Amino acid sequence: MLQNGWQRNYIMMRQKIKINTFKKRFIILFLCVISFAVTTSFFLPTETLQIRIFTHLKVNALQFNVNAGTYKLVADGKLIAESKGESIFKLVLHGDSIELKQNDKSLGNFKYLKFSGEDLGEVKLKLLNPDRRVRTYQNNLSFGVSEGYIRIINEAILDNYIAGVTEAEAGSKSTQEFYKVQAILARTFALAHINKHVLEGFSLCDQVHCQAYYGKPKDLNIFNAIEETKGKVVVDENLNLIVAAFHSNSGGQTANSEDVWGSRTNYLRSINDSFSVRMPNSKWERRMLTEDWLTYLKLKHNYPTEKEDAKLIALNFKQEERKVFLECSNTKVPLKNVRLDLQLKSTFFSISELNKDSVIFKGKGYGHGLGMCQEGAMKMCKLGYKYTDILNFYYKNIQLIDMRKLNFFKDE
Repeated sequence: MLQNGWQRNYIMMRQKIKINTFKKRFIILFLCVISFAVTTSFFLPTETLQIRIFTHLKVNALQFNVNAGTYKLVADGKLIAESKGESIFKLVLHGDSIELKQNDKSLGNFKYLKFSGEDLGEVKLKLLNPDRRVRTYQNNLSFGVSEGYIRIINEAILDNYIAGVTEAEAGSKSTQEFYKVQAILARTFALAHINKHVLEGFSLCDQVHCQAYYGKPKDLNIFNAIEETKGKVVVDENLNLIVAAFHSNSGGQTANSEDVWGSRTNYLRSINDSFSVRMPNSKWERRMLTEDWLTYLKLKHNYPTEKEDAKLIALNFKQEERKVFLECSNTKVPLKNVRLDLQLKSTFFSISELNKDSVIFKGKGYGHGLGMCQEGAMKMCKLGYKYTDILNFYYKNIQLIDMRKLNFFKDE
């Protein structure tokens, strides 16, 4: 049937509307994808972290060797050297600047140096003053002067940083499954505290104040554990990154967060931990003169040692289960303070009279007792438990999630 003019115009108009509707839907979909990409990249922009290394040392001189790859050395904003293959650089502090030498040839004095490259290899870094062992670092390094000493920053890819932390915290001879557990906790902690030192110009330090980190791990199996748990982090029921607390040994029972840190969380709850008993750090002892113990209680906590009933409690204190205080009448002595002041391995201890002049602390566990017990987790791995089993045993009301999807799910 023939179509008249207005019919043809109507059909063409409908086709344009369909095309424009398709374009609009495509644009909206495209913008959604871009928006999601921006959201996830905002969470972790380039998957690199600025880690200050040798944080606790006053560094005056160092040497680093390039083993492989192509690196560029920029000093005060200018390219001054390019390394292909093996090269040796030496940095020496002079006042408020750093003298740079390449293969014993001086390249000048500078305020700021950055060593970076597209073809990422490894750098062997050796402190000369103070003298320290060689460490291997991956990715970029920068050097500046801070508070009269050389400040060193390792701009590390996230997974390389997590690998280094995993070995520093778990050791170099652990099982693959335990490496997975430690890697997930290290990643969770890093992302939860990514701005811990932002006011100082870096993300995290390499000390236990953040997480121990000594560069590239010696056990390369760690990288397999990193890859098999890539991007996984632990969140609570509100999809917030947890405080990934862990300790050496629980002594048979972990602690509640409020008993150690004063604030309650739904995931750091006390549990009975049979996996930690009969492990290397499950028990300890400490002897102390009775007079010194009672004097400490009196002077530091105003404990009524002059009263016989109070004295009896102080010399015969028992903990079958974890307690928070040593109590007598209206006096409460926080056990976490006792542990800190007397440098004890844990707060999970009992006290008894050894003889007329001394008392003995018989303790359980090593560390604050919160979250995962490392020795217990190692035992679980040897018994065949998976990393998901271990995390759900030591942390309650949690779930594992991909870090790149975290913000997306929180917006739903």
